[in-house]
Amino acid sequence: MKYPVHITSEIGELKTVILHRPGKEVENLTPQYLKRLLFDDIPFLPAIQKEHDYFANTLKNRGVEVLYLSTLMEESLYSNETREKFVDQILTESKSNINGAWKNLRAYLLSGSTKELVDKVMSGVLKTEIAAEKKVHLYELMSDHYPFYLDPMPNLYFTRDPAAIIGHGVSINRMQERARKRESIFTEYIMNFHPRFAEFQIPRWFNRSYRFAMEGGDQLVLSHDTLAIGVSARTSPQAIEELAINLFSEQEQITKVLVVEIPKSRAFMHLDTVFTMVDHNKFTIHPAIEGPDGYMRIFLLEKGDQKNRVKITEGHNFSETLKQILGLEEIVLIPCGGGDPIASAREQWNDGSNTLAISPGVVVTYDRNYVSNEVLRSHGLEVIEVPSSELSRGRGGPRCMSMPIYRADS
Repeated sequence: MKYPVHITSEIGELKTVILHRPGKEVENLTPQYLKRLLFDDIPFLPAIQKEHDYFANTLKNRGVEVLYLSTLMEESLYSNETREKFVDQILTESKSNINGAWKNLRAYLLSGSTKELVDKVMSGVLKTEIAAEKKVHLYELMSDHYPFYLDPMPNLYFTRDPAAIIGHGVSINRMQERARKRESIFTEYIMNFHPRFAEFQIPRWFNRSYRFAMEGGDQLVLSHDTLAIGVSARTSPQAIEELAINLFSEQEQITKVLVVEIPKSRAFMHLDTVFTMVDHNKFTIHPAIEGPDGYMRIFLLEKGDQKNRVKITEGHNFSETLKQILGLEEIVLIPCGGGDPIASAREQWNDGSNTLAISPGVVVTYDRNYVSNEVLRSHGLEVIEVPSSELSRGRGGPRCMSMPIYRADS
């Protein structure tokens, strides 16, 4: 069976990707609730949309098929039964903000077209959107001053995190932060109900119902048999071991999971903010994650002898471990900002290490990271820059903004 998803490397020619064009959810950010919604600033919607369109067109001009998350969701909710199931799930998982208004909110969400339903769920529902005369209960009339029944989802344009394609299967992730937990519902419905995917019964290596968190920015498919995952502020070692057990028991191609611990901070949010693969033997890296002589805490997980168990080998030299597991004689680690302490810190904050490879040696980057971009070029890479003044306010780069679902084998 030829599955409609296929990722066996980070650098194979990119064929199909899922993006989300920022929408009204960004305009529903206010200074008072920035921290709650994981933003440091408020992007200007017309400008961030223009930048995102440039990014999408850059991919299209290179022959990449661009699918939009909102369109896929609309096409997935093709029956009244599925629409109602989706709304009930959204309301259930948003219960802390509903304040007893379940019935009215459910009716409001289902009152319009499927497009309007998807847009409302993504952008958030203000309490002022429900007519005052429908608020017949005391607990609705006396609700707190928080303005939303449903929180907006401004992080949606970072489509990388809610799910990841690994081989011909998918990891539908349990998000760590409350503001993002609902995002992976979209992937779940697309894989279950969209005509492009549903009939294939795509294997699930990880489900959002699992107890521990994992996010796609920490999941890198290094080769046909090796997956790298970061232990970060957003991904737990328990979730990684669960994924490894599932992979080793349900398929045969991926035999190694490289676990890399990174600092748990806002600047180093996921593994792909400090480390990405850009060519067969070339990688971007932020120097701050390595100690003397490349020292890091790294672990190699392989299939163990007992059922549902893994063999764990600890290592400390990142470069040597990469060479060993990828079968390379030499590798090149390209430092963010060229290793300059000021430039690397500044450009790391704006995701200088977060590159999206669209084929071996060809990467998409933010234009604002000009020092890192020139260093990449000096190492023989083709660098395609996209404007980023507003996109970067969400603390994510081109890899964060893209969910590849199909790549050619590299």
